[in-house]
Amino acid sequence: MDNRTFKRLLYQVLDHDPAQTDVIAFFLAFRAHLDRRGLSVHAITTDGSSLYPGAITEVFGAIPHQICQFHVLADLSKAVLHAVASVRKGLATRQPKLKRGRPTKQSRPLVRQRQRLQAKIADLFTHRYLFVQRHLTPSERETLHRITRGLAHLRTLRAIMDEVYRLFDRRCRTATALSKLARLRQRVQRFTQVGKTLLPLFSANVDKALTFLDDRLLPATSNAVERGNRRHRKMQKTVYRVRTGAHIHDRMALDLFREARASPRGQTLQALHQARAAQRQPIPR
Repeated sequence: MDNRTFKRLLYQVLDHDPAQTDVIAFFLAFRAHLDRRGLSVHAITTDGSSLYPGAITEVFGAIPHQICQFHVLADLSKAVLHAVASVRKGLATRQPKLKRGRPTKQSRPLVRQRQRLQAKIADLFTHRYLFVQRHLTPSERETLHRITRGLAHLRTLRAIMDEVYRLFDRRCRTATALSKLARLRQRVQRFTQVGKTLLPLFSANVDKALTFLDDRLLPATSNAVERGNRRHRKMQKTVYRVRTGAHIHDRMALDLFREARASPRGQTLQALHQARAAQRQPIPR
């Protein structure tokens, strides 16, 4: 379901998980709508699902297929946060076990060690966003350097995320970005602790997400736009969850009708404003 500000040409509500046949049927109906309007598809952007490549080739032919960079970066960010969570669990297992009650003089070093590890775990949880945030201020970098003291592989993860973000900033062409990606993958493979974490970096979706660097018809999807779409879809879910298929179909039809009547309604409002402005003009004497 698209944002309400988009112009929808076709939609389909399924009562089951989509399959390859459902995607092909939807693309065929969409191409029929474009043929009636004299339009054609030059490129397409998807979220990286395995259902799309075969259906796109069968219906539209060999057109550029771009993977939305938002979903690629989301997968990598999820992997990095999972690695940080694993480090927190590892630190929790290193905490010394203490007996219940007031600590004795002999157990005070163990108490201080436990407090230091607990503070480190709390800092990694509180500031976990610093490992995936795109831009860091000097104070945030200082905080990141402090909480990763003694955890060199977490600093390596942050450096790799910086390199990944640089691939999508339109400072180079696709070929140059792909060569940088190949060197980055070689660097990741050299770190055994990091290599298993960043498996999404070796996916073919990352290569397809860099297609927009050479083609202005395929703009990069903004994170703000994706967040807006996600908020709209979440609101729609709360509405559509208690409705039947017929109600959803009627609601979609009403939305499309409103979009079709938007232009004449705007012209009517403009004519009314002009007529009101003409009435307010003073009559010359």
